[in-house]
Amino acid sequence: MTSRAWWKESVVYQIYPRSFQDSTGSGVGDLNGIRSRLDHLEQLGIDVIWLSPVYDSPNDDNGYDIRAYDKIMKEFGTMKDWEQLLEDIHGRGMRLVMDLVVNHSSDEHAWFAESRSSMDNKYRDYYIWRDGRNGGPPNNWGSVFGGSAWEYDTQTASYYLHLFSRKQPDLNWENEGLRQDIYKMMTRWLDKGVDGFRMDVINFISKAPGLPDGPRQEKDPYGDGSPFFMNGPRIHEHLQEMHENVLRHYDIMTVGEMPGVNEEQAVAYTKEENNELNMVFQFEHMDLDAGPGGKWDLRPCPMPVLRSNLTKWQKALEHEGWNSLYWNNHDQPRVVSRFGNDAAFRKTSAKMLALLLHMMKGTPFIYQGEEIGMTNVQFEEIADYQDIETINMYNEQRRNGVPHEELMHRIYTKGRDNARTPMQWDSSKHAGFTEGTPWLKVNPNYPEINAAEAMEDQDSIFYFYQQLIRLRHEMDIIVYGSFDLLFQDHPEVFCYERRFAGEVLQVYCSFSTDPLHLEVEPVGERLIGNYGEAPGLKSGHLALRPFEAAAYYLKS
Repeated sequence: MTSRAWWKESVVYQIYPRSFQDSTGSGVGDLNGIRSRLDHLEQLGIDVIWLSPVYDSPNDDNGYDIRAYDKIMKEFGTMKDWEQLLEDIHGRGMRLVMDLVVNHSSDEHAWFAESRSSMDNKYRDYYIWRDGRNGGPPNNWGSVFGGSAWEYDTQTASYYLHLFSRKQPDLNWENEGLRQDIYKMMTRWLDKGVDGFRMDVINFISKAPGLPDGPRQEKDPYGDGSPFFMNGPRIHEHLQEMHENVLRHYDIMTVGEMPGVNEEQAVAYTKEENNELNMVFQFEHMDLDAGPGGKWDLRPCPMPVLRSNLTKWQKALEHEGWNSLYWNNHDQPRVVSRFGNDAAFRKTSAKMLALLLHMMKGTPFIYQGEEIGMTNVQFEEIADYQDIETINMYNEQRRNGVPHEELMHRIYTKGRDNARTPMQWDSSKHAGFTEGTPWLKVNPNYPEINAAEAMEDQDSIFYFYQQLIRLRHEMDIIVYGSFDLLFQDHPEVFCYERRFAGEVLQVYCSFSTDPLHLEVEPVGERLIGNYGEAPGLKSGHLALRPFEAAAYYLKS
């Protein structure tokens, strides 16, 4: 049996601080704003808060470009505010996990200022510098955010690597001094009392020797460098060293954000005897609605494709390693708009998606606003968007002649600002997020979709999430049970069975807007469902209404 651990039995809630709650009228969320909303999270029942970066940053990539790892961004407050937040979280029996961003820093970090100052500076090799080639960059890699992954720096007449923004130079993990400085920084935060780390693109930290050119599609001016920086040659060595130097000394939760990881690699990263991480964020199910051209190449995702992918991951990590379970985060569209129906069946489909995920094996992550069914947003003008990835894509594709309307459709579907519009607390101006002008516009549907409305409605999405969390806390079968798919060839249902210590849990979820009928064996007692009354069950036929979800429990 899989060994027990508190982080396996927990439910995590991600806060994107800039958009959660403003306490000063600046229009930007802050630490004291988070403190003022802890009642909401305690009532929901979550165990762990994951806080997106609050470190000192010039905000080129909304805090993921860190200028100083041991300082708090002024917009968010002070270190004293952060310490009070940690005390308040712990006082309510919850834990706090911080973002760890160590694939890159800001170009305004003191290390980079030293690194770029001269070729023989002791910090020079904290970053990845190369001479140019044939009058251009050292290789053909493109940046994740568009353009070249290399920036020419006149001070030393050489190029530095930035897999993301040019203001986010990549750190050189081949340098032992850098690694030791990072481990010391991590230790300082853990000694302050944080309960773990979510590690940003941590599987990018080991680059292939020689940094070879990447494969290039015909119309793409840049090559795909990912074969040479995703899951690189020394990644396991680096993570095991991190574990030995830092992680093993604390009772904490670690989750690595790992684009491009497959299930075998995920097992290697997370199985206990390897001494690396507790779990990873994989992105396969987040890429199912992307074509060969990448994220912005939109294509539909048939439900059986989603079902097959999630099932694959459930089975692959059933006995070794551990799954993270998530539908959305600060980089992804809102789930009810993506895989549900955010119009006629918003509440029903949001609950169905919640039940589907939370009854699986793994640690569930809730992204702020998911628990009230927040949706994607459609701003009319590109000027209303703030995300650097979105703006770069739009400008580049407009230069290539792609019409504004087509690009806006892509942004409405996949843009990161869908997740970053301010949290919708009530129906007052700016949704109760700020008394000032919000840094990013509020979704116009906030008068109907907000937390205050959810609190008044006993049938709300919020209370449904609360029930799901309570059940996970009470029932070992939800945390540790086996997983087997049911109705694997049905085009419109996602159904599965969990088994543990003589108990059986069956989950039935419809993705259809029409009623469905399933032939089923006796299913036991209904544990939870998203309709007030249980589905009709007669003579072995289960009648499911549109987007209906129900879980049945049987103790054999």
